[in-house]
Amino acid sequence: MPRYTVHVRGEWLAVPCLNSTNTIRWLGKEAVRRYMKNKPDNGGFASVEDVKFYIRRCKGLGLLDLDDTVEDALEDNEFVEVVIEGDIMSPDFIPSQPEGVHLYSKYREPEQYISLDGNSLTTEDLVSLGKGLYKIKLTPEAEAKVNQSREVIERIVKEQTVVYGITTGFGKFARTVIPNSKLRELQVNLVRSHSAGVGKPLTPERSRMLLALRINVLAKGYSGISLETLQQVIEAFNASCLPYIPEKGTVGASGDLAPLSHLALGLIGEGKMWSPKSGWADAKYVLEAHGLKPITLKPKEGLALINGTQMITSLGCEAVERASAIARQADIIAALTLEVLKGTTRAFDTDIHAVRPHRGQVEVAFRFRSLLDSDHHPSEIAESHRFCDRVQDAYTMRCCPQFKLYFVHLCLNLSLKMVFAERAETISGGNFHGEYPAKALDYLAIGVHELAAISERRIERLCNPSLSELPAFLVTEGGLNSGFMIAHCTAAALVSENKALCHPSSVDSLSTSAATEDHVSMGGWAARKALRVIEHVEQVLAIELLAACQGIEFLRPLRTTTPLEKVYDLVRSVVRPWMKDRFMAPDIEAVHRLLVEQKVWEVAKPYIEKYRREHIPESRPISPTAFSLGSLDMNVDAGHDHRHHNEL
Repeated sequence: MPRYTVHVRGEWLAVPCLNSTNTIRWLGKEAVRRYMKNKPDNGGFASVEDVKFYIRRCKGLGLLDLDDTVEDALEDNEFVEVVIEGDIMSPDFIPSQPEGVHLYSKYREPEQYISLDGNSLTTEDLVSLGKGLYKIKLTPEAEAKVNQSREVIERIVKEQTVVYGITTGFGKFARTVIPNSKLRELQVNLVRSHSAGVGKPLTPERSRMLLALRINVLAKGYSGISLETLQQVIEAFNASCLPYIPEKGTVGASGDLAPLSHLALGLIGEGKMWSPKSGWADAKYVLEAHGLKPITLKPKEGLALINGTQMITSLGCEAVERASAIARQADIIAALTLEVLKGTTRAFDTDIHAVRPHRGQVEVAFRFRSLLDSDHHPSEIAESHRFCDRVQDAYTMRCCPQFKLYFVHLCLNLSLKMVFAERAETISGGNFHGEYPAKALDYLAIGVHELAAISERRIERLCNPSLSELPAFLVTEGGLNSGFMIAHCTAAALVSENKALCHPSSVDSLSTSAATEDHVSMGGWAARKALRVIEHVEQVLAIELLAACQGIEFLRPLRTTTPLEKVYDLVRSVVRPWMKDRFMAPDIEAVHRLLVEQKVWEVAKPYIEKYRREHIPESRPISPTAFSLGSLDMNVDAGHDHRHHNEL
């Protein structure tokens, strides 16, 4: 017998349908009838016939035709909302789809699995899990470790040993012993009381990452969670049942308590939850729609679910991956700008960068050579200024390698109370503290911000005719058309905002939990603002890429190098040349999307790697003395370094 979950003015109602030929109108009336039955004043209506309404799907908010049959219009157990005419919005109703709904409309349940053992998960794996590309299963070794640590917990409960968080209260209440009959209630109360976050919910991708990372930590076998409960958590992940997790509320001390508590709250069937099938709804209905049951917490399991820095770490992993992606693409964009501004490649000579052997600097210089080497990729633009009289380029072009940071992946193993099965004991430690990732993410924000800071200066050079030898603001009929004038202002605004966001959050601390947690990391904010900085960097570089491609238009019919022409073609596949003023924001967003999806890197990478294969001999070993303090500060400068000069 099909049934449907119907939302009416803040209440969720399960409505069975005995006859599949019943209409959508019948479904709405039946839901309203049940709603009125539950209200002492009939919900303010005299009868069902007096209620005027329309019905829409919770997933996508699509309106349904009242005369269609439920059989034709709905799938079994689909989620719908009855909207009463005159109501602006049903109270307590979260919009059915999260931010960026267009990214989730194509979701398909994955068929492949990633096996988690608690130790092998990479940042790339985690990002893929966030995108919904894989399901999760445990390795046999992880299952055995989980069972072993759970046996320790069961023994503690049976012997009524006094252990923090298992048979006692939490924080200031650590000395309050809880009787065995209330140990399950203790865990539920912990989850409910700690679900005190505020702000917008995490997107599905970030919720999936958070949930996957928590599963990975629990798979280590140190938390004391039961295998049965952990398998229920995995089943929720595999069904993409994602709890409502507000983005604000963690200080990153005893882990990310508020967001992880909201995560656990949904898993026990309370609060809100989202899935591609249901949109937002009460958690118990979403779980039921996927054939799942809410988790019943055993002793210690509430604590096991909420202690850890998985909010900081999962967002941090996204930040590292996106920062690495935009850093690679920033090199390509800068190379294109250098071509448009008729700069030189001499500053990227191998010998210069071997003297100051920073790994990132050497790699960036190599990428510039691979994209601009005139012997490898002839450039008509470069040839056109072979005999110019300029001596040096501005720092934002010739010092790109020196501005570069080498981004490394974060490896974080974080949890609170470790249950050491081989020692048959529990130890209260501090691995839940977020100081390490907070500092790393603060540093990441500062480093990646520089990519936007120098990009904005290059945009200025592209738009300023006295610096570029191009039309003002890259447009013909200046005055009638403003061209890239305000696009540059947008870049400047984003860079300025980033300067405030780059203030380290990890230098701040406020004592919490009655001075038990007297020094906290503020790592949650470090992660969120790092992501905001990275998004701004992506947008600034999108503007530079648009401006550089527009500059190419004024140099035609001359052509740049083959890889950079491919980048130009990619941009022109989504944005046409700027012949006269038009609505610019969609163009910026289209190119931003290319950068987020790493399309620019995909186009240029084959040429970079081909150059690498053909020029391996040029990579010289760096002598041990090259790492002395003196060499790190050495200033090797090409006094006459333009393309037509033969001396460094």
